[in-house]
Amino acid sequence: MKIALAQINPIVGDLQGNRRKIVDFAHQAYRQGAELVIFPEMCVAGYPPQDLLDMPAFIEAVAHTVETIALEVPRELGVILGAPIRNEIPVGKRLFNAALLLEGGRIVARVLKRLLPTYDVFDEYRYFEPGPPQPVITWRGLRIGLHICEDMWNNEDWAPYHLYDENPIDELAAQGIDLFVNISASPFSLGKHDERSRIIEGICREHGVPFIYVNQVGANTELIFDGDSRVHAPDGSILLCAPSFQEALLIWDTEAHHAPYVHRRAEIEDLHDALVLGIRDYFYKTGAFEKVVLGLSGGIDSAVVCALAVAALGPERVVGVAMPSKYSSPESVEDARQLAENLGITFHILPIMPAVDAFREMLRPVFDELPEDVAEENIQARVRGVTLMALSNKFRYLLLSTGNKSEMAVGYVTLYGDTNGGLAVLADVYKTQVYRLARYINARAGRYVIPKRILTKPPSAELRPGQKDTDSLPPYEVLDVILQRYIERREEVDEIVSATGFDRTLVADILRRVDRNEYKRRQTPPGLRVTGKAFGIGRRLPIVMRWNRAVLEEVRRNHTAALQTQSERTS
Repeated sequence: MKIALAQINPIVGDLQGNRRKIVDFAHQAYRQGAELVIFPEMCVAGYPPQDLLDMPAFIEAVAHTVETIALEVPRELGVILGAPIRNEIPVGKRLFNAALLLEGGRIVARVLKRLLPTYDVFDEYRYFEPGPPQPVITWRGLRIGLHICEDMWNNEDWAPYHLYDENPIDELAAQGIDLFVNISASPFSLGKHDERSRIIEGICREHGVPFIYVNQVGANTELIFDGDSRVHAPDGSILLCAPSFQEALLIWDTEAHHAPYVHRRAEIEDLHDALVLGIRDYFYKTGAFEKVVLGLSGGIDSAVVCALAVAALGPERVVGVAMPSKYSSPESVEDARQLAENLGITFHILPIMPAVDAFREMLRPVFDELPEDVAEENIQARVRGVTLMALSNKFRYLLLSTGNKSEMAVGYVTLYGDTNGGLAVLADVYKTQVYRLARYINARAGRYVIPKRILTKPPSAELRPGQKDTDSLPPYEVLDVILQRYIERREEVDEIVSATGFDRTLVADILRRVDRNEYKRRQTPPGLRVTGKAFGIGRRLPIVMRWNRAVLEEVRRNHTAALQTQSERTS
């Protein structure tokens, strides 16, 4: 039997566009001799549809779209696809997350998702009712253990903790199957390819059957989906794997011999291609913009964002703007111009000092003779933000924010200045990774697309004479290690100090900075997610709170004192 894996890029809510894509891929698969074609989770609606699922009109439209797809695909072809369907029982949530098997113009079988992730970026229990234990689907003599995304992620026996008390994989295998099929909308994060491989290889070795995994590709707002669809042999080895970050149609002939798939992508290649896809899909799927615009400071962050935007959209759709102040070095303007020339983009120089001076004169009666401080520095950043937003409004440009995760973590950004924009490209990329990206971009091009001086000069906001980032922050090689351990591994001060040997006072100060700058991050543009724990929808902390590390120490002291008092009373 020939089975097709359709790795497609749906748009959330675009039911007609998604229908046309599904039907087109189904016909392609049929022409190539496939008997069955498999599409990703929720591909009819696009993932994640969020509160569109609360709209009865949307759910009705999805149901009609599924029926139309069933009538438009080849009648002899089996089609597995994902969609939300109504829960007809008046108990529980109103919807199920379903995998539907279409054949002969109708739905012939359905499987309901059992494990509903409600953590990090996922919020499925907000909308869906968990399905009951699901039967194996027998189709043309093939017993298929069909399941949906999270249903395969509770299967690691060695894991110290399991989120669910059910294991759909083992339950399906116990019924006797010939093939596992998982349809997914699994977002990308660095290292996800290997993580999926480990899970699926373990399932195959445990149960001795092949495994098909079909994942969505594309980006929807913050989330990037890499695809990574594949076929695993019963021994766990990968037979076929779709290219990452692009649509693909794979045909697996179950009777043919396939040499094991051995290609491995470098992590920096994944990071680069994920960000390019994130920019491209945000730009085109919103459909609201003519070009993108960004400030070019002559620094590393804006240079990398500019290069990524050109890779995503082409130089004809990218506009760079240098906005020097009296503190900007001539070299920074030269570097920005050289970058623009190297990339072939439109470039403007708009000096900001007339606007900065006007603000200072306006504020003089209030500021009186107070010494200059961060207030005057931030006026410069905010004038730049106003300038870029004016260009955005006038010419329908999407403003790309260039701040990185390291700066956003500790609040080393100017609210309503360099945080302005419609999309924060590097919001989940640490500063040290930005430098790695710059070197990768140059190596990929075989030349200095990003000028060498940008890579070698000390990073600086250039808001006061001689300013360097290290005036306010530890070296990024130190800062990023602390941030990664705190944000992604959830380690506390003692654990970080023990693992790194860094000064305890420094570590505690960095963690305090992260906590107290939540209010800034809450007001920044949506950022592309590329790690296991990004700021935004995947990390939700209150702005108004009294929690900090000192509270823990106080609680410990009070607890010790109470135990001592109790001991004395008992004596």
